[in-house]
Amino acid sequence: MNANKAELQKEVFYKTSRSGGKGGQNVNKVSTKVELLFSVEDSSLFNDDEKALLNSRFQSRFNKDGLIQVVCDEERSQYLNKEKALEKLIALLGKALKVDKPRKPTKVSRAVKAARAENKRRQSARKETRKRNFDY
Repeated sequence: MNANKAELQKEVFYKTSRSGGKGGQNVNKVSTKVELLFSVEDSSLFNDDEKALLNSRFQSRFNKDGLIQVVCDEERSQYLNKEKALEKLIALLGKALKVDKPRKPTKVSRAVKAARAENKRRQSARKETRKRNFDY
């Protein structure tokens, strides 16, 4: 991801509202809850391939307007909530753009196969000694 915090800050929109939770009377007076909205399609920070990748990975996170929405109401300060919401968005984008390397299938080694066979042989011998021999 080639976007830093300052460039990303220019492309996001904030909505604020009153937040529940701790804060006492402050909760009733000050809008500290922050909703961060980010449009992947309108962003100039990502190329077309990255936008396609983000669209496929964020399918469930888009709201009805096609924007990624991050909500933060953990702090008592609107400024701190904005900072936390932006950090959450950066973490989400970084995680979504990370391409996992493909897993190379490997064969079971000869030593593991031998150890499994030996374990089966021991277990079989242990159970064999528990059998009662009835002569009728």
